Amino acid sequence: MSKGNPMEREISSYISTLFRAHFGKGPAVVYVAIESAFITLHFRDWLTAIEKSLVKQNEMKHALVTRDIIMSSLESEIIQTIERSTARHVKEFYTDWNFESETGLILGIIHEEVEEQHVKRPSMGDEQALRAHINRAGGKLQKIPDRTDIHWLNDRTILVRRSGILLEIEKEFIRNGFIEELKLSRQLLERRAFKEADLETPLNRSINETFLYWNFDKDLSYAVFRLGQEKC
Repeated sequence: MSKGNPMEREISSYISTLFRAHFGKGPAVVYVAIESAFITLHFRDWLTAIEKSLVKQNEMKHALVTRDIIMSSLESEIIQTIERSTARHVKEFYTDWNFESETGLILGIIHEEVEEQHVKRPSMGDEQALRAHINRAGGKLQKIPDRTDIHWLNDRTILVRRSGILLEIEKEFIRNGFIEELKLSRQLLERRAFKEADLETPLNRSINETFLYWNFDKDLSYAVFRLGQEKC
């Protein structure tokens, strides 16, 4: 269960119960964090017996497809739970999973415009250098984003919002319905690019987990990094 405020604990408890009912097993821990325009639900130790079997057989895609099908059926209920508890509208809803570490993260974009929110900056790290590293990673793959915004959700979680990321050929793939194929390709390429970009140096922190999301219709992407301890 989340260790946050009563609102966050309420959401955590409800989601844990919901997942146990539909997956047969719920996450050991659900950390809920509400900050400015964002809400995140971070799951630890959550992999069903069937998913473990698929992962062991290198059938990661099938495991992801199965989970996404169930999550699609639960999306409206999860959004309603968040909106009822927070009295705020969820504008966008995303999921990403890391089966190797048995973790996942749901990202909700709350109604307020992201650009107008106050960005919390921790004492450590070089944000300007971090933005340069992130843009360099994007440039190696396709193109440098038109805009890159950095939001610190708490002292261990950073969210990066990039706009203007798609090439014309990718837009054509989307128009022709190849969205899942594009998403899977970008997942692999961007995880590798972020790792090679050495974001830990400007952050002066280790990166324990990376979660990636896209809104292809709006030409937007989000990346959430879960950080470790400050480097000496």
